[in-house]
Formats: sequence, structure tokens, C-alpha cells
Amino acid sequence: MDSEKQHTPQHYEYLQDGARDVGATFAEFCELIAQLRAPGGCPWDAKQTHASIAPNMIEEAYEAVDAIETRDSAGLKEELGDVLLQVVLQAQIACEGQEFDIADVIEGVHTKIVRRHPHVFGEEHVENAEETLHLWAKIKRQEKAEISEDEHSGGLFEGQAFGLPALKLASDISKKAVAAGFDWDDTQGVLAKLDEETAEFLETQPKTAAATDELGDILFTVVNLGRKYGVDGETALRSTCRKFVERWQVMEAFAAQEGRVIDSYTASEQEHFWQRAKRALADNETNKGEA
Repeated sequence: MDSEKQHTPQHYEYLQDGARDVGATFAEFCELIAQLRAPGGCPWDAKQTHASIAPNMIEEAYEAVDAIETRDSAGLKEELGDVLLQVVLQAQIACEGQEFDIADVIEGVHTKIVRRHPHVFGEEHVENAEETLHLWAKIKRQEKAEISEDEHSGGLFEGQAFGLPALKLASDISKKAVAAGFDWDDTQGVLAKLDEETAEFLETQPKTAAATDELGDILFTVVNLGRKYGVDGETALRSTCRKFVERWQVMEAFAAQEGRVIDSYTASEQEHFWQRAKRALADNETNKGEA
């Protein structure tokens, strides 16, 4: 790599301090997975295919995200191991089918990371994270053009994965469009669009295709509003869902103190419990901050 910078991040030194041989540990793990699928191994593992375990990849990734958001370090270590298991198992299935192996996976992503970071490993220069994203998007477009017989046959969204969670999908699509220069001038433009989409939604009838379409437009616009504010919609909504569940659990505890269950109360009584739960959780956070 004559034109590339010799770059060894300091954060990587913990893998090289002699305390453990990460390469050997990883190779041993790969051999373990291969043994599970070999004759005399595990019947369940042996019968799995790319498609049959695909849902596991999604589940384990979400569980890792949950550990991150709850700041559960021990849980994160375990969940990252489960994600790694899915990667190695998929690679082992591919190896048996003579598609590719785990070394191909690692070499591929290594090459891609170096190629997409010419500001680190090459001679490009960027001033900030925003310029880095634009450079990343530019290189991705160049890559797609190089592998296409016709540079115009792919386009910005060639290969877009539509199986992503909807808010994440909306965010990814929006960021690609922004990288191509398609964006509102400011936040007020997004808010005006949100008002427009809301008005159109209110003109529809419930349980109709039109209502579904217009609600989708509202959600897409809200994702872009979050982007303008530097807030990820997926993260924000998960946080709200977690907050809702926490408040509901406090409401259930209040009801239990009276020897009842929460659904035995009227809507107005439940709203009273909701406000009590909200205050109780807020007070708890305040006390934590003062401790």
C-alpha cells in the first residue's frame, strides 16, 4: 500500500498487548462452528440454511442495540457474541456451498473500509464529519458505477435494502438524497412540509389506502425533521416506547397497592395514575442526579 498511510489506531493496541491472541481465538471459534455442522455434530445446526437463520441475525442485532441503550455492558458483550455467531455461521454455510468463506468476508470489508477512507489511508482531506459522509457517499456511487456496464443503470438507490426497519429505511433514503443535494434549506421548510402532509392526512378516510399513504408521508417527514435536529428517529421512538412501558409498570404498581389491576379503572382514573407515574419517575431521576 505505497499510496496508503500506515495507520495503527491507538485504540487497537489492546488487541496486540500479548495478553491474548485474538486471531487464534477467532480461528478456534470458526472451527467450533464448522464442527457443529460437520457429520456427527449438531443436527439442528447442520440443517440450517442462509434463509432459515436470517431472522436470528435481526433478533440478535436488536438485542445488542437494547444492551447498548440500557448501558448493559455485560449484556452487550454477550449479545455481540451472538451477533458474531450469526456472521460466522452464515459464512460457514456459504463455505460449504463453495460460495465464499469467512476470510473472504473479512478481506472484503477490510478492502472496503480502506477504500472508503482515503482521508485516513490515502491523500484525501476532509474538515469535518459532514464532509466525511459526502466523501463516503461519493465513493459508494463510484463503486456502483464501476461494477455496472452502464453507469446510469443503477442510480442512487441501487441495492437499497428495503427490509430495514421503516424508520431506519426512511433515514437511510433521506441521507442518500441529502448527499446528492436534495434537501430543505432549513428546519422551517421541514415543518411546513409536515403541516402540509398532516392536512392531507386529515382529508382521508380511516382504514383506506389513501390514509396509509398520507400517514407514511407524515412519518417520512418526521424522520427528516429529526435529521435536521440531529436526532435519529429509530432511537427516539425506541426511547419513547421504553418510557411508556416504564410508566405503565409504575401505574400497575400503584393499582396493586390498592388491591386492583390497572384495567379495572376508568380512563380518567388511568390518566390520573399516568400523571402520578410520570412525576414519580421524574423524581426518581432527579434523586439519582443528586446522589
